[in-house]
Amino acid sequence: MTELPYDADLMAAVTELGTALRALVDASVSTAVGPEELRAAAAEARRATALLEADRRPPGRLPPLDDPVAFRRVYSPVTGVGSAVAPPLTLRGDPAGGVRAEATLGLLYEGPPGYLHGGMSGLLMDHLLGAAAIHAGLWGMTAHLELDYRGPVPLGVPLVLRGWVERNAGRRTDVAGSIAAADAPDRVLVQATGIFVTPRAEKMDAYFATVTDAAGRHTPPGRPTDATAVQP
Repeated sequence: MTELPYDADLMAAVTELGTALRALVDASVSTAVGPEELRAAAAEARRATALLEADRRPPGRLPPLDDPVAFRRVYSPVTGVGSAVAPPLTLRGDPAGGVRAEATLGLLYEGPPGYLHGGMSGLLMDHLLGAAAIHAGLWGMTAHLELDYRGPVPLGVPLVLRGWVERNAGRRTDVAGSIAAADAPDRVLVQATGIFVTPRAEKMDAYFATVTDAAGRHTPPGRPTDATAVQP
């Protein structure tokens, strides 16, 4: 399988819009302006929505910039440069083994006041563990994910997230990961363990039978995944 080329100008535009939307969402959950300003902002948001709705893709159709072979997913809610809700994380190889990412998360992800929502920890760890498997030359879908919350994860401070493979046997890969504050990386706040399983061919066919490329052609990718590439 060969990585597909992509439109660099389209990628730049998607990245620009994603950056602007993340700033808008961040402002929307932290603003203290009054009703008049909120209604004016809502009107601007509706105008932008109408502009983007001129051409929409249905579920199951890959965006033009996506390439599962290259693990390029521009709208991933964890790493997607075009996603309004992604931090977004940049995944890198960890000198200690596996993968790692750094992030400072804001009020968009708040659960208890001042702290990260526990469900967001699950989303981040599921992605990191999947990326760790891919980084090790393995691939699977999440079959089991377990989180041990050892302490609240603070918002507004640099965090370090890690994922690594513990063992592999056939189609099964056992992976682990953690979230910690960057200034105290050895004090784990969230510990995760997961089991990733490569589906059998017949299940792959059933799961992704309706996936098409950006032109709507029935060409299910040979390696469907929500993970993204690990940077050097």
